[in-house]
Amino acid sequence: MGPKGGRAICGLRFGLVAPGKRCPDEIKHQRGHQRGQSWFIDIYWGGRQVLGVARQVRIEYGGAGYHVMARGDRREEIFLGDGDRELFLSTLGEACGRTGMRVVGYVLMPNHYHLLVVTPEGNLVAAMRWLQNAYTRRFNARHRLWGHVFGGRYKAVLVDGKVGAYVSAVLDYIHLNPVRAGLVRRGDGLERYGWSSLAAYGRPPRKRPEWLDVGGGLRAAGLADEAGGRREFLGRLERRVDWGRAGEAGLGGSLRPGVVLRRGWCFGAEAFRERMLKLAGGRIANRGKRRADGYRGGEVRDHGLGRAARLLEAGLEEFGLSLGQLAGLKKGDWRKGLVGWMIRAETVAGLDWIRERLAMGDRSYCCRVISAVGRRAASDRRLRAIAERIREKTKNHD
Repeated sequence: MGPKGGRAICGLRFGLVAPGKRCPDEIKHQRGHQRGQSWFIDIYWGGRQVLGVARQVRIEYGGAGYHVMARGDRREEIFLGDGDRELFLSTLGEACGRTGMRVVGYVLMPNHYHLLVVTPEGNLVAAMRWLQNAYTRRFNARHRLWGHVFGGRYKAVLVDGKVGAYVSAVLDYIHLNPVRAGLVRRGDGLERYGWSSLAAYGRPPRKRPEWLDVGGGLRAAGLADEAGGRREFLGRLERRVDWGRAGEAGLGGSLRPGVVLRRGWCFGAEAFRERMLKLAGGRIANRGKRRADGYRGGEVRDHGLGRAARLLEAGLEEFGLSLGQLAGLKKGDWRKGLVGWMIRAETVAGLDWIRERLAMGDRSYCCRVISAVGRRAASDRRLRAIAERIREKTKNHD
């Protein structure tokens, strides 16, 4: 609040102006000068305020693409060794399985990471919340630490996925980050840096993680996912590097991704930017009307609590039980464990949601039962077949 109880003097007011029109005089940029004052964004549409938020606007819609970056708390390292990097990638893959998010490219640096992701279900916030919280818990448990790993919120810049040049520019920016940081030298081979997705861009599909959408990255560059296309992708990236100015690798070009991805909010053509501004203005009114843009059929699936409930319902149908009968089984019954494992692996539902509905005791016991069933399912064809039948039963509801 201001000194007289009015509006806070610290803020950023953002106005939408029609092409060819001057910015209205009442839309001003203001800056607070005292540490701790709150920032806000007011978005105006048609002369009226439609959105006021205290934090960066997160625009979500089906099929949205983003460049995501997060740094360590106080810019400290978020990976203390290769084991942590492997842990992060496995957690990232798990996040994709839970939320349907696809990763087109990534790089892990000592104190930060970059991702290029696509969200068929328009659920970036849920996916990133789970990823960063899960990695923080696992990192702290691994090193017997406590507290934050990441410093503040992650930065997410919308990327125009319909124009391949923008996707390719972001991919190059990500893959050349180790060059800019001096972690790759002339003659090393760009793909030799072991903690980016670039190496996977040189491999056939069977040798890549399921959650990594290399095919999408190659298509954006106008290349086929075959040996020749993969070689050309790596060769083109090598040709982009001026080793005399390695610190600027991936920053230049006509699209200048270095400027937008570091300071902007949207990377795309003018028509894309205008559409994103309209989405920001109508976000509140249309919050429940997300539509998958460019994704069809099985690629689009609800990974929220609605799907968790449908998996539970399908499990009850498969086992011929009512919810009351399921609750009456032992806490560690394998049927509870199987349904709980599927919900845990394929949705964003938390342990509390699972243990309360399946009557599986406290969080620790519930987690142990679910983990045990998951390990068993890895080698037990019968369990996997039952799980697949349960998934099939949910298709009538998805």
